[in-house]
Amino acid sequence: MPLSTHPKVVSDPLLQASDVAKAYDGKPALNGVDIAVRAGELVVLLGPNGAGKSTLLQLITGLFTPDRGSIAICGHDLRSGIVPALAQLGVVFQQPTLDLELSVEANLRFHAELHGLPGNQVRTRIAAAAERFGLTDRLHSPARELSGGNRRRVELARALLHEPRLLVMDEATVGLDPASRRDILSHILSLRAAGMGILWTTHLVDEAAMGDAIVVLNRGNVVFEGAPAELAARSQPADLGNAFLRLTADTDAAA
Repeated sequence: MPLSTHPKVVSDPLLQASDVAKAYDGKPALNGVDIAVRAGELVVLLGPNGAGKSTLLQLITGLFTPDRGSIAICGHDLRSGIVPALAQLGVVFQQPTLDLELSVEANLRFHAELHGLPGNQVRTRIAAAAERFGLTDRLHSPARELSGGNRRRVELARALLHEPRLLVMDEATVGLDPASRRDILSHILSLRAAGMGILWTTHLVDEAAMGDAIVVLNRGNVVFEGAPAELAARSQPADLGNAFLRLTADTDAAA
């Protein structure tokens, strides 16, 4: 996948995390992390297993609160305005979260009702989402009958149903076959083109290349932030994968 040439976006951040720190049982998981995502921008959070990506996502989605620092979504601080903040956030978690006993439509309807959408909007949005993601003929199928790729498409459709401005995708292509993975990536790029802000977490370097910016997290520290080409240039010859491996293997950088 070629390095991103998407033009730099300048606007107020949809996501602004500032000096975010979190520790568990006295062991730091995040050490003063800053990250921002703007409208029409795809920011890739790249890091090896144990880097702190999942912890940061748990804080951004309101599952836990940081020990220090602040997180705001569309100007709403998560500590003082969590309801309006999360109303602007769509999330696809790494672990599957569909109710496998419910139909595709029921999974989508349950999410819509949680967000308080009126009945006429629910029907319209579910129909539109099903058409967009090629799920119209599977609306009445139990989720357990779907392939892994189709389950991911349902989860993405669900995350967008309440029309958020910011989308978080946590290792969303793990375990998918190449065709399904390519399909999800294509949907993400179209959402960016439509002006959505996207935070994409991964440990796959080829996916990082599609980002407008890469934030490399290692041992709870941001050890790089910049364009994919800037990261690739740290390796000679320029190679994103080698640069990432060298960066995250450098224990001094994360100290």
